[in-house]
Amino acid sequence: MQHRTPGEKAFDVFNAILLAAIGIAMLFPFLYIFSVSFSTLTDFLQREIILWPSTWSFDAYQYILESKPFLRSLGTTAFITVAGTFVNLFFTGTMAYALSRNIMGQRFFLFLVLFTILFSAGMIPTYLIVKETGLLNSLWALVLPVAIAPFNLIVIRQFFLNIPNELNEAATIDGANDLRIFATIILPLSKPALAAFSLFYAVGHWNAYFNAILYLNDPAKWTIQVILRQIVVIAEPTAALGTSDMLLENPPPPETIQMAAILLATVPILIVYPFLQKHFAKGVMLGSVKG
Repeated sequence: MQHRTPGEKAFDVFNAILLAAIGIAMLFPFLYIFSVSFSTLTDFLQREIILWPSTWSFDAYQYILESKPFLRSLGTTAFITVAGTFVNLFFTGTMAYALSRNIMGQRFFLFLVLFTILFSAGMIPTYLIVKETGLLNSLWALVLPVAIAPFNLIVIRQFFLNIPNELNEAATIDGANDLRIFATIILPLSKPALAAFSLFYAVGHWNAYFNAILYLNDPAKWTIQVILRQIVVIAEPTAALGTSDMLLENPPPPETIQMAAILLATVPILIVYPFLQKHFAKGVMLGSVKG
């Protein structure tokens, strides 16, 4: 075993303490949100900082889960996340594969992609395009305008370029066309990269807020992030969650409702991560380092 100097050991100890402190600082907000969301009114009034509830209460969660606007916004966001991620992967993957092949005008199309990274259209031109195409107040307005992220396309194209060309040549000799090569050879070999970028796209759709405010006028189509704004920022949980007699009868403290809403809006995307985690680091590194 290599001999380590006292200075190196001291650095390791300092590094471990620093990383532990950063980890605790990052986990503290989640612990606080979790604890407050399960606290009773007495706990909330008597304790300044709640790091663990003395008595567990599920009133805030029951209050929220009986709210039709909240459940509807969860369903809307789930639809946008699933459909949007599928659209993103389809268009990004097919275009990246086309640009990784030696096609006519490849440099010109690559220039157009890189141009949009440096100079985006801006909010008002994009809004006018969404309006003129009839997507205004439609859920597809949150999906189609962001169907391809240019930076992700460039990284996935680099990943496709790293796949040995001999595989394409062998498949071509066997009579396979580009579509069959893409479906049967390229996609199975690209699972790590596609899994990593599907997570990026899914998180982006789940956190969609500004576009939902901009393009959706009907409150019945609001996403979970817009409902969270009504509950947390404007601090009107009763108005945002509905005003039925069942909900207005002895409601829990607004703060516990806010924290429970934040936790319920965060948990679904956290559940997805472990299923993609094994591909995550590998996919990002393969796509970004080689080239």
